Order: sequence, then C-alpha cells, then structure tokens
Amino acid sequence: MKINSLLVFFLFLSATALAQTGTIRGSIKDAKSKEALIGATVRVDGTQLGASADVEGNFTIANVPAGTHKVLVSFVSYKTKEIPNVRVESGNTTVIDTELDEEGTALQEVVVRGNRATNTEVAVITEIKQLKPIAVGISAQQIQKSQDRDAAAAIRRVPGVSIVDNRFVLIRGLGSRYNNVLINDVITPSTEVESRSFSFDIVPSNILDRMIVFKSGSADLPGDFAGGIIKIYTKRRPEQNFTDLGVTIGYRGNTTLQSVQTHNRSGLNFLGLWAPDQQIPNSFPERAGTFNSLNSAQRAAYARLLPNSWALKDMTVAPDLRLALNLGRRFDAGNVRISNLTSINYSLTNQFANIDLKLYQNGAVANDVAQQYVDDSYARQTRLGVLHNWTFRLNPDFTLEWKTLYNQLSTTETVIRNGRNIDQGQDIRAFSERFENRSILNTQVSGEHSLSELTKVNWIASYGYSGRWEPDWKRARYIRTTGAVGSDGQEEPFRLSIPNQPNPIDVGRFYSRLNENVGSLIGNYEHTFGNPTDREPNRVRAGVYAEQRVRNYSARFYGYERVGDVSSITGQDLGSIFTPANVDGQPGGLSLLDGTRDLDSYKGTNTYLAAYATGDVYFGPRANVTLGFRGEFNNQSLESVVNNVNQQLVDRDVFSPLPSVNFTYKLNEKQNLRLAYSSTVNRPELRELSPFTYFDFNQLANVRGNPSLLTATIQNIDAKWELYPTPNELISITAFYKYFKNPIETFLIPSSNGLDYTFINAQSAQNYGVEVEFRKGFPNASSVFLQNLQLVGNASIIRSRVELGQSVTGPDLSGLIGPYDLTNITATNRALANQSPYLINAGLYYADPNTGWQANVLYNVAGPRIFAVGNQNNPTIYEMPRNVIDLNISRTFAKQIEIRLGIQDLLNAKYRFAQDYNEDNKIGSDVTSQNATADQNYRTYRRGRYITATAVYTFGRRTVIP
Repeated sequence: MKINSLLVFFLFLSATALAQTGTIRGSIKDAKSKEALIGATVRVDGTQLGASADVEGNFTIANVPAGTHKVLVSFVSYKTKEIPNVRVESGNTTVIDTELDEEGTALQEVVVRGNRATNTEVAVITEIKQLKPIAVGISAQQIQKSQDRDAAAAIRRVPGVSIVDNRFVLIRGLGSRYNNVLINDVITPSTEVESRSFSFDIVPSNILDRMIVFKSGSADLPGDFAGGIIKIYTKRRPEQNFTDLGVTIGYRGNTTLQSVQTHNRSGLNFLGLWAPDQQIPNSFPERAGTFNSLNSAQRAAYARLLPNSWALKDMTVAPDLRLALNLGRRFDAGNVRISNLTSINYSLTNQFANIDLKLYQNGAVANDVAQQYVDDSYARQTRLGVLHNWTFRLNPDFTLEWKTLYNQLSTTETVIRNGRNIDQGQDIRAFSERFENRSILNTQVSGEHSLSELTKVNWIASYGYSGRWEPDWKRARYIRTTGAVGSDGQEEPFRLSIPNQPNPIDVGRFYSRLNENVGSLIGNYEHTFGNPTDREPNRVRAGVYAEQRVRNYSARFYGYERVGDVSSITGQDLGSIFTPANVDGQPGGLSLLDGTRDLDSYKGTNTYLAAYATGDVYFGPRANVTLGFRGEFNNQSLESVVNNVNQQLVDRDVFSPLPSVNFTYKLNEKQNLRLAYSSTVNRPELRELSPFTYFDFNQLANVRGNPSLLTATIQNIDAKWELYPTPNELISITAFYKYFKNPIETFLIPSSNGLDYTFINAQSAQNYGVEVEFRKGFPNASSVFLQNLQLVGNASIIRSRVELGQSVTGPDLSGLIGPYDLTNITATNRALANQSPYLINAGLYYADPNTGWQANVLYNVAGPRIFAVGNQNNPTIYEMPRNVIDLNISRTFAKQIEIRLGIQDLLNAKYRFAQDYNEDNKIGSDVTSQNATADQNYRTYRRGRYITATAVYTFGRRTVIP
C-alpha cells in the first residue's frame, strides 16, 4: 500500500463526513456533595456519540450533528438524567453542567471510587496526571486503535521504550534487566532461563486494561529498577453482560504459503505440549559418571530408548490463526454484586527467515571472513492464554477479587545451516531441531477495605509459577573438505562430525527443565487528612511486600560416540544415521556418552522483604512534596552438586535503604513542573549467579554465570514539564540523569577460539537524556475530517557511558573465578549494552464516530545499540536501526461486528547486526567491500511484511473495550 493510497483513503473519509457538526461539553457532579463523578457516561441519544467524565467531572463530545438532541447522563447507582432539546449549532459549542441524584445511599462509596473507567485515553492521562512519580502510559483504547497483538507491540508506543527481539522491553535505552514488571501490582518472575527478562509477547492485547510505565521511583514501588517499572493491569470486571468472538488470519511475506523444512514433535504440539517419548526415560542413570562407566553396547541400549525423530519433512506454511473469546457477566446474589470476566486466546503463528551469518578473522584486513553461513530458520509458535477474574462487592466498604492469568506457549524451531569454515577448509551443513515450552501462571486474591471515609486498606495474596522445558533439543553437524573430490570425480559427501567427547557444536541431544514457584503477600494502608473530596488531599501511605522465589533448574546433554571405524555410516542422511541398526555400540556403529556436568543443575532461592512509608506535604495550593522511604532486605542463595557433594555456591544478604522525593509545582490548572529523586538497586538474577554454561546455537556462543556478582546501586534524578490543554491532550518534556555503581554488564571472556560470555560488575556508569511526548487532537477545527484526527508522538535522545575500571571479576573458561586485567583486552569505557542513542514513535489516528471507520499510521525507530559486547579479538556487535511503519483500518457495523485490516512492518526493513571493526563506536553503511572498515555484517535477515484480517462479533451489547 502506497502513502498516496492512504491519503486518498483519508480524503474519501473526509468527503463522507461533510455534515455540519458542533460540540457538547460540560461537567457532571453529585447533586449532594458536589463531587465530580469520575467516569460518568454522557451519550447523545440515537447515536454512537458519547464520552466519559474525567477526574474533574468534565466531558467533551465532538462531531455532534447540528440539530436538537436528547442527552442521557448516567452513572452506576445514580438516577439516569435525560436532558431534552439540547440544541447544537454548526461550529459552536453547547455547554451542559448538570448534577445526578443517588438512587440510594448504600452504594455511595462504590459509585464514586469503584466503577470509574480506567481503560480509556482520558482515564490514563488523568491517572498519570495524579500520580506523584513521573510516569507515562497507554490505554486499552489506544491499543485497540493500533491493533497491536500483544503487550510487546503495544508498549513500544510509550515514550522512551523500545523492543528487542519483538518481546523484551528497553526503557530509556537500558537493558531489560534494569526493568521491573508487575501484573496487577504483583512482581512477575523472569520468563527467560538465560537472562533477567520478561517476555511481553506472552500477554495478548485483548486482556489489557492499561499499562503504566513509572520512570521515577517512590516508596510504594519496588526498588529494583533503573529504566522503569512497568505495571500491567488486566481487565477487571464488565459493566454489563457481553460475549464476543474474534478471528484473525495472518499472512507473512517470505513465510506464508512457502515450502519449508521442519521436524516432528509428537503429542499435542498445537497446544504447546509434547509426548512422554520426548523426555529422558526414567531408567537412565542420573549421574554422568555412572552412565559413562558402562560399556559401549550398554550405553547404546539406552540410546535406542530415545526416539529416532531426526528426519526432516517438507511442508507448506499455512496462514497464521488467532482466536479470542471474551465473556463478561454481572449479577447480584442478595446484596452482593458479582462480576466475572473471562478471556480465552489461542494463536498459531509462523516465521521463516534466511539469515546470513559471518564470523571474521578481525586481523589487519577488514571483512576477512573466517566462517560464512546461511541459516534457513523456521519457527512455529503457539499460545494458549486464559484470563479469569471474579469480583465480589460484598458491601460499600469491602470488595474481594480473584484474578488468574495463565499462558501456555511453545516454539518449534528448525534451523538448517549451510556454509563454510574457511579457516579449516571445511564445508558445513548443521542442523538444530528445538522445541521450547513455557508455562506462566499467576493467581491472586485481593481485598479492598474502606475502614472509614478517610482510611483504606488493601491486600494481595499471590501465587505464581513459571516453567520452561526444552525436551530433546537435537543438534548435528556434517562436514567435508572444501573442494575435495572422490575417485569418481564427484565432490566428497558430507559426513557426520562425531567428536571424542560430547560438545554443544557437534552431534548431541540436550534436555532442560526449569520450575519456579513464587509466593507473595502484599499489604497497603492509606489515610487521608482533611476533606476527602478535596482535589489534592494530604495522604499518608505505608505498606509491606514479602516474596519468596524458589527455582529448580536441571539440564542433561548426551553426545554420540564412535565405536571403531564408522566411515561406512557417517555419510548417511539425518533421518537414517541414528536408526537402531547403527546405534548398536558395536565396532563400526555408534554409542552414547553423557556430557552433563555437575554445575548443569542448580537450585536457587530469593527471599525479598520490603516495607515503606510515604506522605504528602503541601505548601499552599500549588506546591506538593511527597517524601518516602523504602527498606528492602534480599537474600539470594544458590546450591549445586559439585564432585557428588551438594555445595552452597551463593548465600548473600543485602539490605538496601531507598529514599525518594517527588515534588510537583502547579504553574496553573493545566501545567505542572515535576522534580524527582530516588535511590534504587539492580540485583543479579539467579541464572546470572549460576556457573552453568549454556550454548546458543543461533549465535554460536556460550553463556555462563558468575557467582561473584554484586548488587548494583543507582541514583536517579528526573525533571518534567507537562501541559494538559484538554482532558485527552498533553505535551511533556522530561530530562533525566542516572549514576550507577557496580552496574551488571555482559563480558566477552578472552579466548582464542569461540565466543564465551559471562556477567560482570563494571566500576560505574552514567545514563542521561531528554524525552518529549505529545498527544494532540483538533476538536474545535472547522473541518470534520480534522476533528476526527489525533496525533500522538514521542522522541528520546539518550547518552550513556560505562566505566569498566582497570579490572573486572568473573569466571575463566574452566569456571575459576578471578580478576581480569583489561589492559590490551577490551575498551574500559563504552555505551551501556542495549542502549539506543535515540528513539522515535509517531502515530496518526483517524476515528469517525458517525460511520464507525477508524484508521491509523504508526512509525517506530530505535537507534543503533550494542547487541553483544566485544573485545580486541572479537569487536562489539551493534543492532542497527530499522524504520517500521504499520497501517491499520477498521470499521464497526451495527455496534456488533467489527472488521479490521492491518499491515505491520510495511517497509520490511532488514535486521542488521554489524561489528565495529575499527572500534570507533559507530557502524558505517551496509556494504561489504574490504575497504569498508567499520561495517562487518555479522547477522542479517528480513522477517517479511505481515498482513492481518480480523473479524469480531459481539453477542449483545459491548461494554468493555477489547
């Protein structure tokens, strides 16, 4: 689709909306208390036009056809008011200021405080305006407009936020390890085994109510962050009964309807599950030493218990499929109001890519290629997610909620690597057949109590589970001498490479399992001084947070062994070579060896206890200071079996005092100036402490932990100017500065062969920048077309510098912990890993409430950032910018049917990872000649444009934004 076509489309919509219109605005208040009724609904009878009152009770309805109308004003437990004969004139504004009478006094507190909308753009802007810390956010309403499929796609619209690998969030250019993620106010565990990261793609967008990103700290927020704290709120309860069903079909260029090769996984693979035959049989010896002490025939007998599922198959990729079923129910049981919200999501998606991968000599000549490969990578992903929430409003002073979120995800990935190891004069054909399953569960019971008009208490009891399995990850490598020919004049065949001892590069089978259980107890107390109906009452808040995480991780690795001369069988293809006839342990055949090490399994425990107190101090009607103190105690322990003895590798107690100050000065009713200071920390993840070594096949790299890691401390300073011209508009400029002591960074271990990464504490680091955000509408424009437009955009300029110091402490290739003198090894100062120097997001939204048409154009780009830290032997690798444009169009018919069309990644820009050969901290243009000394392409590929068509049907009246 061309830009010109889009302009024609917008002009067409404009031409169909030339009717003369005006605006209705006003305020809604309680007739008795004169308090603003936040979230009250105002609707023009007989149309789809309406609005919700903001925090001050104000509302605006634009694009109202000229004429005389009846206006309906409603709010839960208040009498609906009908205002007849409201005259609207073309180009003018009609003002309605009205009050509502209560139906009864029993639900007074429920009405004002329990049912206000939270998922609209106005509601999120209002919430951010009221928060004491500096924050930004995105509503379900904006997510719906953008047609973002999951939380990862949605959150990149937020200022200062970028995405890595389409699932990991970076805030202010800081890596995902510097973020903290909460779902419904409960800290989430890391979803990854090899890094401290939360995978945002596991949260489908249709269950989101809103996402708030806190950029500055406060006492009531967890102290473990530097980039930001992301609070994900799922939908809570419907206002009325509804049922809707959505179906999405997706087409990805270079993937859909193309022929690819994949491998079989038995069991309910389409649900992300696998069969028992993909697990290690219980009869296998648990210890590698016990297994390897058996003779080759005995070990081969065990090998034959493993399925011969190596063969690849050809298939044509079907279109992607997504299904979503949403149900909302609300009813009364006596005096108890009960609400239920259930959402079931299923998706089956596909991704194929041709990936160019190069490794270099990195000597005196640029682009001197040592190894060159092309990976045919095909991945099939499934997701089954369930949101199930119950709300019991027992009385006006007590609400009980039970919320459950479950996601079952799987990835079936097949990589076929063809290329050449130029150094060794070998042609290579390698295979990776991997299946990954992830299960994420969080269930919580919470209560909200109003002890009096001035005092509130809330609590949460939560249980979380995170599981990750890699059953039977099969890897094999075939080699042949480059240019060698046989006696028949033909090229020599590829032969399976079988080393003397198992290694992760050649032939083998890998199994891993992670189980993490998390229990949390949270309590908060709030007391208001003075009149609670004041717009800015003084409040004191205090609370506690207790959490314990227990992680068990185990991995097993088996490699095949030669028994005598096996040249007669090593030339067989992947589907034939591991037949029982060949795996017999006899001379000329294959057997099996256990390559598992003691440190490949560990148990980790993290105990976290926190308490806080914070209060507001007002200096007149304009100035407010919120002072807070949070104390956090954290214990991390890690144990593993070493030399057949269970050893405590880590047992560390750390107490962190964390003060915070947030100052707000009201320049006027629409402008605020905010200043913030907070002290925060960044703790190592259990995986980062574990000396376990993991092989990344796609990157040809090993990753190992470092038990000597220390907790980093961060000092944060923020300043923000914000302007709210109207309830749904804003302009803001934010400046920030952060100073790190002992920041945790990745480190490339010096070695002459291969890539081995670990984690180390640098000496210090700094991160600073400026963010600009705007949200602009044109409700008073003379053109109806302009009245229906909204511009949203944000940009960030960020700089960082990390000082490694003269030496760092970490493991060597044998695992021994010691200091590394960095002289002649690596640069001692550079940018922080994953930090982008600039971020830009922009969106143009069009919505016609009369016709039901919506359309938008979205743009996103993140500047070059360090993907993999390097040294003098292996230069640092950068991920280069990609310009991303998304187009979305939707139309609602008869309030029950919605049709959506989306085109994501319209430009299909190349993913490019390049090495900084000349160490000038920047990458040149994308050329490959030997004279291009700073642009050695390490990895390049394209994902393909993605086109989706969605149909949503609502059974009954829709009252919850999808």
